Amino acid sequence: MRLQIESPDFHLTRAMREFLETRVQCGLGHSDPEISMVEVHLSDDNGRRGGVDKRCRIRVKLHHQADVLVDDVESDLYLAMTRAADRAGRTVSRRLSRRRSLRRTRTDHVIPDTGWAPGPE
Repeated sequence: MRLQIESPDFHLTRAMREFLETRVQCGLGHSDPEISMVEVHLSDDNGRRGGVDKRCRIRVKLHHQADVLVDDVESDLYLAMTRAADRAGRTVSRRLSRRRSLRRTRTDHVIPDTGWAPGPE
């Protein structure tokens, strides 16, 4: 799984990067073959004024499906990263299980070919 991290509003430290990589891997690792890329955008909406403004936006690009977009805003950036990664993992898991369920339903109703065909009477 490719992970792309953007943080234009502040310097992304090594500890923050490792924490985020771990959280994303824990949340999305089980769906790895289905994921083509994960984009994470970190921002500080209010700048130095403070408040509940640390944003973590995660976009998960899935093969042959629409992207999953999760956005979380908290006063603590680590909390925003944790919650966004967990929500992204649950959403991707739910979407993939629905797709598998639909595939099984479609194949369950197929009438097997018995080789019999009506001939001329």
